[in-house]
Amino acid sequence: MNVSIIGLGKLGAPMAAVFAARGHHVIGLDVNPIFLEKLAAGKAPVEEPRLQEMLDAGRDRLRVTSSHEELVANSEITFIIVPTPSDRSGAFSNDYVLAAVEQLGKALRAKSRYHVVVVTSTVMPGSMDGPIREMLERSAGRRVGDDVGLCYNPEFIALGSVVNNMLEPDFLLIGESDERAGGVVAAVYETVCPNHPPAKRMNFINAELAKISVNTFVTTKISYANMLADLCDRLPGADVDVVADAVGSDSRIGRKYLRGAVGYGGPCFPRDNIAFAALAERIGARADLARATDAINRYQIDRLAAAVTSRVSRGARVAVLGMSYKPDTVVIEESQGVMLAQRLHGDGYRVTIHDPLSGTAAAQVLPQGVGQAGSAEEAIRDADIAVIVTPWPQYAQLHGPTGRSIPIIDCWRIVRTQDSNGLRPVWLGYGEGAVTSPVGA
Repeated sequence: MNVSIIGLGKLGAPMAAVFAARGHHVIGLDVNPIFLEKLAAGKAPVEEPRLQEMLDAGRDRLRVTSSHEELVANSEITFIIVPTPSDRSGAFSNDYVLAAVEQLGKALRAKSRYHVVVVTSTVMPGSMDGPIREMLERSAGRRVGDDVGLCYNPEFIALGSVVNNMLEPDFLLIGESDERAGGVVAAVYETVCPNHPPAKRMNFINAELAKISVNTFVTTKISYANMLADLCDRLPGADVDVVADAVGSDSRIGRKYLRGAVGYGGPCFPRDNIAFAALAERIGARADLARATDAINRYQIDRLAAAVTSRVSRGARVAVLGMSYKPDTVVIEESQGVMLAQRLHGDGYRVTIHDPLSGTAAAQVLPQGVGQAGSAEEAIRDADIAVIVTPWPQYAQLHGPTGRSIPIIDCWRIVRTQDSNGLRPVWLGYGEGAVTSPVGA
């Protein structure tokens, strides 16, 4: 099929590459000329595992343009995947989506054939059948359902695994203006996803609510697991992994995302519960669970900082390992590692950071005085204590400083041998992990 994509950033570029690699003819547009230049040269415009592989596989079927008219003329369906930042209330703003729809609609005026417009960006419930439909009909001079199709098709993906998530999703969520439009979207994915996921097709409001509900439910499981870990920190003999494994064995619950460690971060999860609560407040409903999930997540930095400050006194050297919000990505947005480094520096500790990919990006946003090491071993060489915040696999093989042993707070419990290689692992969520008398106090 001839497919077009507006927005070629962290999610749009992988989408374009995957669609092309799986046989579709793709034309993409972005306001960032650097993205267009790199994609035109067959190079990944953003860091993402397997993205370059997909670009190489679909090179002959992917091209870019800066013209909406060319985009429309060379495609039957357009996916819009642009930012929807949070506004002051915490709700997602439609400004970029509406701007993209307006430009696309104007280009559609010159096209007589049927075209499907798909919003992939996450939007608030009420957006698709309200301002977005109105903007499309006004700018295109067409009626949705008769002359043009409109669908909502958000992705359930995580940075660092975007390509794999797009190739093998658990299901496809399609909010449709009508059956014809939804069928066109479903047809695009027939050759894209080798696992043949079920397509959940529904009206706009249900699809919008389903998207935000999935994300808030997942974060609730994360916060619940972290709440369990906090309890286990304070109960001798308790082990959050044992407890979570038992709880997750119940088919009504499941093991996914039920692992006590650190708070969730990244560009999506931290704002989803806030948006959910903002929606509830606007329509007169209650979203206490969403607010509690967010509150527990914010508390995790207090808990993690206490695990450090209860072991070493102010002025001690602390190595914070892991700045990206999760492995296999350079993204540091709402990163627990960045927040911990900032917190400890403000509390008077001498902090050195390391990350395999995003150390430099983190150093640019952290206060002056926070050091950056070229390797994890360098970071802990003169440290009095270390913290593994992001579970990069290489951190499980660390060697401590020569001639002495230091505690390493292992939030993910990936260092499994006590007193190994000059390090004394402290597993949070395991016995009295975070509650200890400060060294030298």
